[in-house]
Order: sequence, then structure tokens, then C-alpha cells
Amino acid sequence: MGYLKKAFFDRIQINPIIAAVKDISKLDKAIASPCEIVFLLTGDIFNLKEIVSKVKSKGKCIFIHIDLIDGFSRNVTALKYIHENIKPDGIISTKSTLIKAAKDMNMFAIQRFFIIDSLSLNNAIESLKTIRPDAAEILPGIMGKITYTINKQTNRPVIAGGLIKDKEDVIQSIKAGAIGISTTDEKIWEM
Repeated sequence: MGYLKKAFFDRIQINPIIAAVKDISKLDKAIASPCEIVFLLTGDIFNLKEIVSKVKSKGKCIFIHIDLIDGFSRNVTALKYIHENIKPDGIISTKSTLIKAAKDMNMFAIQRFFIIDSLSLNNAIESLKTIRPDAAEILPGIMGKITYTINKQTNRPVIAGGLIKDKEDVIQSIKAGAIGISTTDEKIWEM
């Protein structure tokens, strides 16, 4: 297992709650939280390097959702630049081409899926079997049966995100097979 994979899985075992930051004003709270991993869902070409450096300097892992960063194209060239110059611990994307390219660059890659119906579930399962990202993030994360199905049919680690509101949601997602929970809810970061 590569260093980045080991670091991710070691940290997710320490604390399965992932601080998802969609507002830069919440970054310091995420860093101060007990969360070992930060998912960055905001930022731009001007502040990304500073954000990544700040999070890593505090001993946390940071994964950037490349689809949500302003000022970069959503293509392989931007991904290569981010990998070589900004150096996050990994990326998150909904785009299979970027996940595949990240894996080719030996980056830790998390593919995000929005499961809204049977078709999106089947497409996610097929994509996971084909692309084989290091982990999958499924939204909304409160669908225990779907988490279980994706985990069992693809043998990919699953992160549940979206609509996680309380400790019960966290427990149910973990029981369903999620290895972690990503949330923007600061009170859950402190669990």
C-alpha cells in the first residue's frame, strides 16, 4: 500500500469524521477540530496553495474537490499542476477522467457520486468497478442500504456525505459499511 493510501486509511481509523469545508471562514474550525482529514470544497487559483499548506502544517490531511476550485479548468493539465505545485494529499471529483488521471499520477483519488435513483446507483457501481478509485464518496450519506450495496458490489471503501445531521446518522452510516463520514456540520466535527 502506498504512503498516501496508508496515511488516509490510518487517519480514517483514528477518526471517521471528515471536516468538509465549503466556506473558507470555517477552515480554522476544521483545523482545530479532532478531525484528521479535511475535504476542501472551495477555494481558487489564488488561495489554494496557502490553504493546503496551512492544513498540512497543522498535521492534517487535505483532499481538494477539484471540480469546485475556481480558476482552474476541470482537466488533466490543471490536475497535474495541482499535484506538482500545490501537493494536496489527494483529490475528489465526480469526473471519471480526472479520477483515472489522478490514479495514473499516483494521487489518492476519491470519486464522488450523487445517488438519486436506480440508474445513478447502477452507473456508480459500474464506474467504481471500472475506474477503481481509492475510495467513493456517496451523497446523500444517510442511505444505509445504498452504502452497503455499493461497498459489497464494488469492494471499494465508501465515505458517506450529505444530510448527515446527528450522531445517529453517523452510527447508521458506519454500521452500513461506510469507513468515514464527510460533513460540513461543525457540531459533527466535534464528535
